Amino acid sequence: MCNSSAQYRVESDSLGELQVPADKLYGVQTQRCLIFFPIGGEFERQPFALVIAIAVVKKACAEVNAEFGLDPSIARAISQACDEVISGELYADHFPVPIWQSGAGTASNMNANEVICNRAIEILGGKVGTKTPVHPLDHVNMGQSTNDIIPSSMNIAVAHEINKSLLPSLNKIKSSLNAKAEEFSKIIKVGRTHVQDAVPLTLGQEFSGYVEQLNTGINQIKAALPRLYLLNIGGTAIGTGINQYQNFDKKCVAKIAEFTGLPFQVTPNKFEATAASDCMVLISGVLNHVATSLTKISNDIRFMSSGPRCGIGEISLPENEPGSSIMPGKINPTHCDSMGAVCAQVMGNHVAITIACSNGHFELNVFRIMIVSNVLQSVRLLGDSCLCTAKFCIDGIKANIPTIEKHLTNCLMLVTALNPHIGYDRSSKIALYAHHEGLTLREAAEKMGISKQQFDEWVKPELMIQPQPYKPKGGSCINSR
Repeated sequence: MCNSSAQYRVESDSLGELQVPADKLYGVQTQRCLIFFPIGGEFERQPFALVIAIAVVKKACAEVNAEFGLDPSIARAISQACDEVISGELYADHFPVPIWQSGAGTASNMNANEVICNRAIEILGGKVGTKTPVHPLDHVNMGQSTNDIIPSSMNIAVAHEINKSLLPSLNKIKSSLNAKAEEFSKIIKVGRTHVQDAVPLTLGQEFSGYVEQLNTGINQIKAALPRLYLLNIGGTAIGTGINQYQNFDKKCVAKIAEFTGLPFQVTPNKFEATAASDCMVLISGVLNHVATSLTKISNDIRFMSSGPRCGIGEISLPENEPGSSIMPGKINPTHCDSMGAVCAQVMGNHVAITIACSNGHFELNVFRIMIVSNVLQSVRLLGDSCLCTAKFCIDGIKANIPTIEKHLTNCLMLVTALNPHIGYDRSSKIALYAHHEGLTLREAAEKMGISKQQFDEWVKPELMIQPQPYKPKGGSCINSR
């Protein structure tokens, strides 16, 4: 492919001539972007998933355009070139445009048009850069605009990554947490509110809360997905469909659904889909919700495992790697740390996406490549983090029973079980007396008039982890003694 011995070739567009690297399949318009927007370096390139999605759209358009008069041989060559882009083999060398480009993804669309065009020219035996017999705009971009290709490609890329990566990973970490909830269902421990001792619950109940948090997030993602399945192909420049044929949109979207295996449909309003990127801020908001839940979960796991001897230490995490370059034997909650950093990035991405989506003006939003790059990064980071945290952290969590029992025995908030029998005020005095005098709750209760028999009958942690059957009593249930 494009193995000219010359270092550069000369190409021209409406603004004049430019030199383009001879070994590249992109052309003059991509080169202009590289000249005028050298922002961020090689690591700030348009996302791989977006390039693949653009190629899917271009392939569908070529095949439908053949039905509307495009030379079948050109359509086949374009389709074959798109397949090579979709395979990933052309991305590294031929799709260099940065995220930080002008317009609503014009450079990304032009880059794809040029690469697909030149590869199609090669397939047909022509010379790269001549625009013969395939033209990047007249043929590859036939009946299209950046303003319907890029929004549709954004939706395709994000929907694909969510289905392929994020949802399976979230289900995996949810499954891992659920397995621990079942494993720990009989282990009674101290609960905590305000990071202070509270009434007991089981370790399994605590983990079941994490399961439900993730279940809510998964359901929210699934509820948002149908919005991503709406594509504005055929809307062209501003949603009117200028330079397009009737039913082109339906035929293209049907092919995209066939190629991807996802239920894409034509959006009911191409003006909204062209002018706004609300579906992106919607899905980013859900990702922000998931990041919030995962931050809470990872922090709880971090604190419960703190120690191992001078912290809470109720659970132990797998010992995956040394935690310090100076303190021998130190093991840190590394996956909790990593998850926290990922979630912070996702939250930051959501802020940027929110600002960008709010700044669409009239019939177009011009920040789309930044928007989709942030969404795709959030999806990928959350998916990867959930998968490795489940595998290397949660699956290996063990309960430290002796520590849990010690904390439970020393918990002053077991006094809550006395409320129905002696009242809140008297129970409070017992708890504070025990705390100030360094006594156990049982010892303090005995000194304040509660017999050992009464205390043992009333204060049973196993009866404090769920509501108890109602047992009617005559008169007041509170002993005011």
